[in-house]
Amino acid sequence: MEHDLKILPEYFEPVLEGKKNFELRKNDRNYKVGDTLLLREWYANKYTGREVKRKVTYILEKAVGIDTRYVILAMEEE
Repeated sequence: MEHDLKILPEYFEPVLEGKKNFELRKNDRNYKVGDTLLLREWYANKYTGREVKRKVTYILEKAVGIDTRYVILAMEEE
């Protein structure tokens, strides 16, 4: 499944550069390992036109100190 997600520039750029390989997201989409994240840069209440796709490789759920409604998604280039 592909998930179309907004991402702010300060988080988008490190993903694009390969420095950030995870996303903290509310688990309101039933994410699964193997899903694709279409990360679309969002700035000033509109899309900038820049986007990147990443594949979910691992999902950390119920981590200590993180609200149980959220997950950390490990990701890699497709």
